Amino acid sequence: MNAPATAAHIEPLVLERREGGVVHLTLNRPAQFNSLSEEMLAALAASLQAIAEDKTARVVVLGGAGKAFCAGHDLKQMKANCSLEYYQRLFAECSRLMLLIQRMPQPVIARVHGIATAAGCQLVGMCDLAVASTDARFAVSGINVGLFCSTPAVALSRNVGRKAAFEMLVTGEFIDASAALARGLVNRVVAADSLDAEIKKLTDAIVAKPALAIAMGKDLFYRQLEMGIEAAYQLAGQTMACNMADAVAQEGVQAFIEKRAPNWPA
Repeated sequence: MNAPATAAHIEPLVLERREGGVVHLTLNRPAQFNSLSEEMLAALAASLQAIAEDKTARVVVLGGAGKAFCAGHDLKQMKANCSLEYYQRLFAECSRLMLLIQRMPQPVIARVHGIATAAGCQLVGMCDLAVASTDARFAVSGINVGLFCSTPAVALSRNVGRKAAFEMLVTGEFIDASAALARGLVNRVVAADSLDAEIKKLTDAIVAKPALAIAMGKDLFYRQLEMGIEAAYQLAGQTMACNMADAVAQEGVQAFIEKRAPNWPA
């Protein structure tokens, strides 16, 4: 008698690996260049939400499996669901994901190799930091299929200058890693075989700092960017006062005065 058939093993859409306080998330649709299907958006949002609520998680590294970081939305899935209501819901879900990255207390670092196009480029723009390999290429290429990359434009225009962003949006042309670095879309560019080592330098530096100060600072950083200068200074002053009154800063300042390493409170 034959053994009963078992269900085929299905790989998770988002892989997770932890190293101390560093959480590595990997988009896992390599055959589709990690395009953001509905299911991928939901899986990534669920992973990030869980991490946001985890006090042991200090920093997130977001990368892609296979040959690319992320090729944007899944155009085949979009074409198969041709209705305004579907598209409104899809882009609303994508926008919620992007805002979650910005609003979670932990810094998120994009680990970019291969292509990052359309919503994949948007992901890079919404991450707090980005390290790219020299083979990485970036584009907001929806215009090539008649679709202006409106939601990626939000992230892109908040990272690079207006004219550089608009040129990318209306031409759909790729820029290489060195251009992305020069325009401010990424922080660092290294050879592919040095990518993980370079990211570890960043994660080590972040994990060495107190989590409270990092979380307060990240929240303040993005909120003040959307304000007028007077309101920004009011918010910044209040944030800094609360930070200074906390035991973390008190210990840090005392350690500085005493010329010793700080013992950060838990």
